Amino acid sequence: MGLGETLLAGLLVMVLAVALLSNALVLLCCAYSSKLRTRASGVLLVNLSLGHLLLAALDMPFTLLGVMRGRPPSAPGACQAIGFLDTFLASNAALSVAALSADQWLAVGFPLRYAGRLRPRDAGLLLGCAWGQSLVFSVAALGCSWLGYSSAFASCSLRLPPEPERPRFAAFTATLHAMGFALPLAVLCLTSLRVHRVARSHCQRMDIVTMKALMLLADLHPSVRQRCLIQQKRRRHRATRKIGISIASFLICFAPYVVTRLAELAPFVTVNAHWGILSKCLAYSKAAADPFTYSLLRRSFRQVLARMARRLLKRTPRPASTHNSSLDLASMVQQVLKRTPHPASTHNSSLDAENDSCLQQTH
Repeated sequence: MGLGETLLAGLLVMVLAVALLSNALVLLCCAYSSKLRTRASGVLLVNLSLGHLLLAALDMPFTLLGVMRGRPPSAPGACQAIGFLDTFLASNAALSVAALSADQWLAVGFPLRYAGRLRPRDAGLLLGCAWGQSLVFSVAALGCSWLGYSSAFASCSLRLPPEPERPRFAAFTATLHAMGFALPLAVLCLTSLRVHRVARSHCQRMDIVTMKALMLLADLHPSVRQRCLIQQKRRRHRATRKIGISIASFLICFAPYVVTRLAELAPFVTVNAHWGILSKCLAYSKAAADPFTYSLLRRSFRQVLARMARRLLKRTPRPASTHNSSLDLASMVQQVLKRTPHPASTHNSSLDAENDSCLQQTH
């Protein structure tokens, strides 16, 4: 095993370890908190993390052995089963990400009607469609004997058939990546743009409220005023940063592998083994990045992890200090709005408060 294979094997081991640990933490959080798993978004997150965990436990180790040994598993039929699992889980992961982005758009765009628009049962039906589409492509590839060991990617997945079957295989590969990559990417971009539009208008409204609160509180300490302005500046870029990370991670992880798969269909293209393995590692890295992008970095999951850690260490949470609570921007703005008259009606203010609470829960 040369230097290139050693580096690629080390990268794959790191991706494997992070994917196992992070997805296991997401599943533990959902199992520990009934509030997380009873939501529609919780059902989608459990499906995504479970698929990533199966991919890391049942597929990545055999690719690692292929990188180190340069040959497929010796057990008869094992490579076909692994290839079936690889095709199914990769397509299901991309469709699950699209479903999560649609769920986020519904939660942010229609906060007052979100609970009635997408219930856990509806999320289950949506996942059933994703599973059905992934299963159709996997069964078709298995029935046509297109699953096996690909030396260019050192993995058990789709492999090039003999010349007479190349046109059918090319049509199948193009359809698979159109439905499993292009369609989820289009849904992700469309819903993310709509979420960004709603978040930008929400930030503009919050900026107006913050500036009014700062003008009314004339005796406010300068350090608190400075902190309010810093939070206002961070809030403007928070939604853009999160949306950019989700789209960039999807493209960086899946695009090199999809482009390489489509390029190898050309008769004059020979895929370099190092590049093929690297593109496969990037596709695997989506299983390690998604738990942080959609779950573990959110406030609700951080709170559940903190409760689990305190319970494990048998510690009680310390009460928040008066100084920190007095510096809380949200509570300060709410107190100002309660004490000062506002030209808007009570009905509109209640809708705005419920909208803001729903936006905070989604982020």
